[in-house]
Amino acid sequence: MFGHDIEKYVNRFQAFGFEVIAIDGHDLSEIDKAFDTATKNNNGKPHAIIAKTFKGKGVSFLENKDGWHGKPLKKDELQKALEELGDVDDNLKFSLKKPGQTKLPVNTFKEIDVELSFDKNKEYATREVFGDVLAKLGEKNQEIYALDGDVKNSTFTQTFQKAIPNRFGECYIAEQNMVSVAAGLSRLGKIPFVATFAAFFTRAADQIRMAKVSEASIKFVGSHVGVSIGEDGPSQMGLEDIALFGAMPDPVILQPCDAVSTSKLVPHMAAHKGFSYMRTLRSKTPVVYNNADEFEIGGSRILRQSANDQLTVAATGITVFEALKAADELKKEGINIRVVDCYSISPFDKDTLGKCLQDTKRKIVVTVEDHYVHGGMGDFAASALAESNGRVIKMAVTKISQSGTKDELLDDAGISAGHIVNLVKQMVGEAVEV
Repeated sequence: MFGHDIEKYVNRFQAFGFEVIAIDGHDLSEIDKAFDTATKNNNGKPHAIIAKTFKGKGVSFLENKDGWHGKPLKKDELQKALEELGDVDDNLKFSLKKPGQTKLPVNTFKEIDVELSFDKNKEYATREVFGDVLAKLGEKNQEIYALDGDVKNSTFTQTFQKAIPNRFGECYIAEQNMVSVAAGLSRLGKIPFVATFAAFFTRAADQIRMAKVSEASIKFVGSHVGVSIGEDGPSQMGLEDIALFGAMPDPVILQPCDAVSTSKLVPHMAAHKGFSYMRTLRSKTPVVYNNADEFEIGGSRILRQSANDQLTVAATGITVFEALKAADELKKEGINIRVVDCYSISPFDKDTLGKCLQDTKRKIVVTVEDHYVHGGMGDFAASALAESNGRVIKMAVTKISQSGTKDELLDDAGISAGHIVNLVKQMVGEAVEV
């Protein structure tokens, strides 16, 4: 942004403790001397060589001219450029050292059991359980690292930091750099967990994309998902994160609803080779499962079922509890529904939901999620069931939210138990009329 005001760049690098050498980037002797000086200086400081150069140097119609970036020359332009550059000196040669080769370690992905038990009379925040499990994993596997974007007290990576400070990286509010650091750790054979608010991963979308291109193995964890974060307001709500990670090839996207499922899925993330992403909740939730229950990537759980279920409600994360409340309310009125916890959004459990379609009276699956309607769990469900004879109805967030209590915002977004009850009644009523 300073153009050719080289001194500005020199001052900035010097301010950060660099040894700086400013040169004419078109003078080969200066370039050679600068490299020689930098390699012989052993004062321990990093070196920066600032070379003043002009694009198209030596060609009158190209030099320092706009409009030529990535633009090939026409035949006559090439001839003119070569004439202006003059004869090429084939005797100009450099002696280069053969670069050394360092064999990097191979990532060691292995399953590690973490023994935790949870009291069904208590509630736990899945973000806090994630922090506890990660710390235990780190104590058992020396290759696991944790990175955070200056919200460690909210993502609960602080638990890892306290237990293993030498493998924790505080990246501050620099999510792009944080993802790049994780890609580097992965290349070194490490297993990096990267945590921040789910909403803030959108800041690093390009770094995430390029890390995927580089086949990095990174474990992303986004906390504070959806409108259910309540009073924090819309700027902090992760409502597009499933779409972000789901747009890439072979995504693994998990959203556990309680402490048990969280504790069982985090080790699967660590053992998975490649990208994986987990959504964690701000609010505490009841314990749904038993400590001995097992979970897997690509699975789901049926939480309510009967021989005369009208239709299926597939929920994930916080909406699991809204679906359960709706099931209890509907049962009082003689309407039974099947409730499925889709804790693995991708890969999606096509078989379980397909069987639910077969078993219920109405061939309908209602998906309920605390995410924007496009690109969320509902789209994964619709894609998985595309060849079935069933109907998928998506209930998701369709507008910008506001600040309020969890229950107020879930209701305002149209994904609360009351809205589920009303939709089910409408579906059952329509079927009866037909």
